[in-house]
Amino acid sequence: MIARRAEEIAPFIVMEVLERAREMERQGIDVIHLEVGEPDFDIPPAVKEATSQALEEGLTHYTHSLGDLELREAICQHYGKAYGVFVKPEQIVVTSGTSPAMMLVFAALLEKGQEVIISDPGYACYPNFIKFLGGVPAKVPVYEKDGFQLRPEAIQEKISRKTKAILINSPSNPTGCLLSESSMRSIAKLSPYIISDEIYHGLVYEGQEHSILEFSDHAFVLNGFSKLYAMTGYRLGYLIAPERFIRPIQKMQQNFFICASSLAQRAGIAALQETDLEVAEMKRIYNQRRKFMIKRLKELGFSITVEPTGAFYVFANARSFSGDSYRLAFDILENAHVGVTPGIDFGQNGEGYLRFSYANSMENIAEGLDRIEKYLSERD
Repeated sequence: MIARRAEEIAPFIVMEVLERAREMERQGIDVIHLEVGEPDFDIPPAVKEATSQALEEGLTHYTHSLGDLELREAICQHYGKAYGVFVKPEQIVVTSGTSPAMMLVFAALLEKGQEVIISDPGYACYPNFIKFLGGVPAKVPVYEKDGFQLRPEAIQEKISRKTKAILINSPSNPTGCLLSESSMRSIAKLSPYIISDEIYHGLVYEGQEHSILEFSDHAFVLNGFSKLYAMTGYRLGYLIAPERFIRPIQKMQQNFFICASSLAQRAGIAALQETDLEVAEMKRIYNQRRKFMIKRLKELGFSITVEPTGAFYVFANARSFSGDSYRLAFDILENAHVGVTPGIDFGQNGEGYLRFSYANSMENIAEGLDRIEKYLSERD
């Protein structure tokens, strides 16, 4: 018999869209990818050089289970410079991407039946991690008219004796929206622990992102190198946690993951210390794409009440075309040959929306949206 937790875990629909798109491409069909949240940029030259140098120096062995000390120190310096917060290397666990960090946090926090408050819509994998580890995702609906803000008063209504943590993600996947400073400050006071997914920090075009560490010491930060530095294949992330949690998390890391890649960790140091110019240029280009995509989607008839200002997503209201986002997304893929993500992937309150990623070239974005325009006109 297959274990129930393996049978019952929900699929990650965006990956199913991508996998179907890959099948079509193997058949010779040209597909434009607006579904995947993966930067289309090459890694910065300093990251390449650091990787090559680490290889030349034979740095191909296990590191400390918490991570290379020099990298952890660089992360501390980064958080001090960016947010004015003091973090010690002893509070950091370097992981093989941000997903293992998420697994370690939930494993350290949750007993069976305890709840983590999350937004709906929100990143598709959050509830799956929580349920896999015996917890319960307590969903708080967020709405387009509010800019998908996770409201402190709505969280307060959801808090119970089973609440163990509140999970926030700003800038957000899938909406690209930021939590305001006042909201973060209020949320920080509501729960024993706050988990803040800060993977899209640095990719903000209007306003200012804030780390939860500015407002609370009872917090866990999830972050990594995939998005801001275009290092998805390096699988390098990290966790910042209260010190008393580090030893149990370290023991789980030792048993389940051992350590992150030694080469990737050396590359991470270079990313933090030597890539400001490249990151600024990527951000400038993303912003151009963001503005173009928002304007074009509105022209096509999608509703975007509050424009996204972070990450690289537009979460567009598609209810004027269909109330079934799953069917609509796959219909667009099959007939327009454009990959988009159905809103239902991100929670019931995401139904009726499509997520568009602008982590692709301007040329491909323009072509993809032209194809969708043709598809919609023929569909009528």
